[in-house]
Amino acid sequence: MKKLVFATNNAHKLSEIRAIIGARVEVLSLADIGCTDDIPETADTLDGNARQKARYIFNKYGLDCFADDTGLEVRALNGQPGVHTARYAYPDRNDTEANTAKLLAEMKKKSDRHARFRTVIALIEKGEEHLFEGIVEGEIAPEKRGERGFGYDPVFIPEGTGQTFAELGVEVKNTISHRARAVRKLADYLNA
Repeated sequence: MKKLVFATNNAHKLSEIRAIIGARVEVLSLADIGCTDDIPETADTLDGNARQKARYIFNKYGLDCFADDTGLEVRALNGQPGVHTARYAYPDRNDTEANTAKLLAEMKKKSDRHARFRTVIALIEKGEEHLFEGIVEGEIAPEKRGERGFGYDPVFIPEGTGQTFAELGVEVKNTISHRARAVRKLADYLNA
């Protein structure tokens, strides 16, 4: 069985990825390979951050790996939070409650609520790099709705659903999300 390191210790992301890829590939976390490093994410683009993380693992451990970066891009906020999605409220840490509260406050007087989630995955396999992108269009809800999911899930309504990711739940989200779309492209490539 093929093994790939996913450059994350985020349990939510890891379970989403494993559920989508299934039994085709054994997906290892950073903890599984003993990596406790704080991997830099200093690029100014999503694909730059994904590449940076994947290259770090590949160069240090010599293992085939992939990394992702995801951004919520809100049209009325000129594409923000974008590459700063995880650290939107505080530049030094990820505080999902504060991030969501800041977004909702900034959107209070905006009539254009269009947004999109975009995930970029950088794969390094046998020294070759490949990029995969997944996008889901939608809008920002006026308030938090739903109990399932994480991050911005309670405020993002994917197009055509009328419900937030947090209302739809993990099973539905894993079939339509930005990450799911990027991971399916990755899985198709790995199985070609």
